[in-house]
Amino acid sequence: MHASFNRPRLVLCLALLAAPVAQADDLYSLKVTNDLFSSGDDGHYTSGVELTRISLPDADHWSRRLADWLPGWQAGDVDAVGYHLAHQIYTPNDIERSELIEDDRPYAGLVIGGVSLYDDVEHDGWREASMLDLQLGWVGPAAGGKVLQKGVHRMIGSDQPEGWSHQLENEPLIGVAGNKAWWWQSRGAGLEWEYGPSATFQIGNLYDYLGGGGAVRFGRRLDKSFGIPSVAPALGGRQGFEADDGFGWYGFLGAEGRYMAHNLLLDGNTFEDSHSVDRREWVGDLTAGVVVSWDRWQVAFTNVWRTREFESQDTSDQFGSLTLSTWL
Repeated sequence: MHASFNRPRLVLCLALLAAPVAQADDLYSLKVTNDLFSSGDDGHYTSGVELTRISLPDADHWSRRLADWLPGWQAGDVDAVGYHLAHQIYTPNDIERSELIEDDRPYAGLVIGGVSLYDDVEHDGWREASMLDLQLGWVGPAAGGKVLQKGVHRMIGSDQPEGWSHQLENEPLIGVAGNKAWWWQSRGAGLEWEYGPSATFQIGNLYDYLGGGGAVRFGRRLDKSFGIPSVAPALGGRQGFEADDGFGWYGFLGAEGRYMAHNLLLDGNTFEDSHSVDRREWVGDLTAGVVVSWDRWQVAFTNVWRTREFESQDTSDQFGSLTLSTWL
């Protein structure tokens, strides 16, 4: 059990560490997502932790050679490259029941990592932001969701989850995701504004979907920051800020609709029998939050309201996400 638990995470960690040595200035972020931040419940997307490192590549960086091989990308397009590693836990709402809850989502733990390419093009009064993400991961007992959730709940004296014997089976994950956003820029009411539409996609055995929506950012010193935070499976593009550039802040509102052709976390395993529920094809997110940055630090809080993801789901979900970032 211990060997299978450690191997997938070790492979992903080594893959990230094998990336080129960080430059003198890289942006590191820690994002923690939990339904307890916003709704007070403990179910569905119950927790997530993600580590990210974003670097500004040199002219001969390997990511530029990769971009030349990718459709729609060129070596000169890559403004930044990111490496990310995330762990997520999904459960039904009633975690104290040990029997299979047929009308609620399966238990699932997953670990996923990858490499992202970013391109940000400034135009007269607007900018175009692009992101492409290559993903590898693992879902099932080997991802350690049961061990982590039980351990944390034991530490904080919370209810013990009793239904992990019904979790999804082990399965490797591979996928490609992309996001493109168009931001128009203006001033009004004493604030700076950015607003515009976006389009996203994911393809792989974890998710298959197409999405579209829009967002608005408003605040001071928007020129020192990028994008808005997001909660999986949504993609927010590049999130970050310029180092050593004073104080800035912004609030944001966003909405996205997704046509979900496949969601392994609801549809069940691809190659083995497992618990599943009837997935809803159309899912929508409404996001709101605030971001504050100063010198080499940034903190962001995001609240997400998500429509029902499967037919037997009683109500929509609400999640909160907190991200701390710094240049090192």
